[in-house]
Amino acid sequence: MADPVLASRPVRVRAPKGARVFEIHWADGFVGKIPHELLRGYCPCATCQGHGGTIRFVSGGDLELEEINQVGNYALQFTWGDRHDTGLYSFRYLRVLCEMAMDAAQAGGDRPELPRL
Repeated sequence: MADPVLASRPVRVRAPKGARVFEIHWADGFVGKIPHELLRGYCPCATCQGHGGTIRFVSGGDLELEEINQVGNYALQFTWGDRHDTGLYSFRYLRVLCEMAMDAAQAGGDRPELPRL
């Protein structure tokens, strides 16, 4: 298992215009790739998830990633093609999504379930 402090530090992100996969390089050498559908579907904002505890997949929305901004030393904020930008994806949350996407790809699954955080 990766050192949580080291693993929680992204060192580079890639999201070329027109691509449908977000790539994030972590300080421990792990490279995660998250399809935009998964990234947008698990948007952690209150508009998408409400104020309850369980995070669920919400389909829909524009999957064109327009902008990425770092929020402090703990999160990234994405602006999607429909201007949706209220989700703050903590580095910990992004790491979970990366590992979840990798597991789903290896298992040949479509949409994995997010584990309880």
